[in-house]
Amino acid sequence: MATGRTHRPATRSRGIPEATVARLPLYLRALTALSERSVPTVSSEELAAAAGVNSAKLRKDFSYLGSYGTRGVGYDVEYLVYQISRELGLTQDWPVVIVGIGNLGAALANYGGFASRGFRVAALIDADPEMTGRQVAGIPVQHSDDLEKIISDNGVSIGVITTPPGVAQQVCERLVAAGVTSILNFAPTVLSVPDGVDVRKVDLSIELQILAFHEQRKAGEEAAAHDGAVPAPAPAPAPAVRRADATDQGPDGDVPAVMPA
Repeated sequence: MATGRTHRPATRSRGIPEATVARLPLYLRALTALSERSVPTVSSEELAAAAGVNSAKLRKDFSYLGSYGTRGVGYDVEYLVYQISRELGLTQDWPVVIVGIGNLGAALANYGGFASRGFRVAALIDADPEMTGRQVAGIPVQHSDDLEKIISDNGVSIGVITTPPGVAQQVCERLVAAGVTSILNFAPTVLSVPDGVDVRKVDLSIELQILAFHEQRKAGEEAAAHDGAVPAPAPAPAPAVRRADATDQGPDGDVPAVMPA
């Protein structure tokens, strides 16, 4: 079976916009649920609703894949599952290492959804000597001194960092030097990587803070409604001014996604 080291997804070479790539997993999740219910076909409207996007955007996204559906019938669910899986590189085996086997790292190691989505946890790595040899999810934890050899022996190109923030950059640099070209970072810090290395950041505290903002706003609206207060009119929007350093919109008019710091 192919490994991540020798085969790369074809999305960039085919010119699929990053905004579309970011939505493909949403479509795949919705399609997989339909497949598990033995639904043979789905309309663009139904699939768009399940994925949380509008149908026009979905049809445009699928046009990049060369899939246009059949008028009056819709899209073949099984074929779309295969097509999107192939585009995302999920029809091959991607060995992954997780560095930092604390509570979060152990939870990820125990997650059962990796294998069904084309990922295999090849190794667990930690700097604590007391963790070395301990079994987590049936996988023995290996010491970080052997990180480079582990990466080489398993042909790993995807690394997951779940270490404390103070050591995350150092771990990142060692992973990159060993040949890792894609990193999923759970450490609450921004990583600096060279060109050619992709980083996706997952910051649970930021996501919770955003939810707290919305909860606070909803509570304020409910209190105002209960008191019978009339909200002040919103100020008129200022004229749009094009600045030289303004962020351009991405494909489809989407603002390019920026991972939170």
